[in-house]
Amino acid sequence: MLFKKILRSYDYSLVITYFVLCFFGLVMIYSASMVWAASSSKFNYDATYFYDKQQTNIIVGAIAFFVFAIVPYKVFQLKPLQMLMVIGSFALLAFVLFTGNVVNNAQSWFTVGTRALQPAELAKLSVILFTAFVYNNKLKSGNIQSFGNGVLPPIFYLVLICFLIFLQPDVGTAFIIFSIGLCMILASGVGGKNIIKLVGVAVVGIGIMILGIIMSGKDILTDERVGRFIGYLEPFENVEDDGYHLVQSLYAIGSGGLSGKGLGESIQKMGYLPEAHTDFIMAIISEELGIFGVFIVVVGLGYIIFRGLTIAVRCRDPFGTLIAVGVSAMFGIQSFINLGGMSGLIPITGVTLPFISYGGSSMIVMSAALGLLVNISMFTKYDHHYRPKKSYDQQEQERQTA
Repeated sequence: MLFKKILRSYDYSLVITYFVLCFFGLVMIYSASMVWAASSSKFNYDATYFYDKQQTNIIVGAIAFFVFAIVPYKVFQLKPLQMLMVIGSFALLAFVLFTGNVVNNAQSWFTVGTRALQPAELAKLSVILFTAFVYNNKLKSGNIQSFGNGVLPPIFYLVLICFLIFLQPDVGTAFIIFSIGLCMILASGVGGKNIIKLVGVAVVGIGIMILGIIMSGKDILTDERVGRFIGYLEPFENVEDDGYHLVQSLYAIGSGGLSGKGLGESIQKMGYLPEAHTDFIMAIISEELGIFGVFIVVVGLGYIIFRGLTIAVRCRDPFGTLIAVGVSAMFGIQSFINLGGMSGLIPITGVTLPFISYGGSSMIVMSAALGLLVNISMFTKYDHHYRPKKSYDQQEQERQTA
């Protein structure tokens, strides 16, 4: 009986959305990568190379999705598990700075067999869970309004994580993680005065971070990164250099029009838009499938964000609420940065589009995060349907007893 109630409480709309986006992304990765994989001097692989690898990524991601959807999310309130995640995040991010592989001028990857692992992606989920864990405990103890004891502890962790990622350098991922942390802080109920204090601490922290980067000798403002801003501001005046990727992306979007050229009929993927199956896959979707393809992706990702925020509002457990806010922020911020970059709205940062772009680390982490959201949704729905809401007096009595 309990098992049936739990099954009925799952948010199957999120499960369906997840698999629709993964399948759609897999099809588009094959379409966008087959010419580049087979003809590029950089790869010279079989035409199905990236398609086959993404199939494996989706299978591993689906396993992570179901594990996080089934195992109760409150298990992450265990302090030993939290400490393991925190220490593991620091260790991996520090280790990759010394022994990691350099890809696109960023030392962000480990090679594990034939696969690549990006620790910065794992740090996204670690930051969400640790921030929710700390602020949930502060809410229970009544220390949430204390700036020193209640507000600062997760901030130190957040800043250090972003600092290590910034050193790789991976500015886009560092910005995403920092933004996720800020969204969770605002949702935690720390109060207006503490937020003002945080702004001051943030200014000092950024100054220290910049000083530390200068002293480390890392060249953050590389020619490539400066070129991204130049290409963003004046793409058609730098069409053969810094503005090349954006111009080719805009050509793809513009030539697709409303109806698109048809699946597999893209011109830009024929070597004009390099590695289109990664950061610029949405440009190929626009070219081949027009507004219909764009609609599938935007509505799917938008629905995940909307449901995440709805779950956060409905959840009675602060820990679950904060996790839902963090996961929703992660999907929203990362999607905006990817879509903004490929359309010329913001500078290009090299951030993947969740479930659509090629990538193993991103697929696994995003799948686990969505599974976590489905898990919170299930417990929230179960509480609302099968457990009576406790009165304010009952809640106060339980707090005093605890």
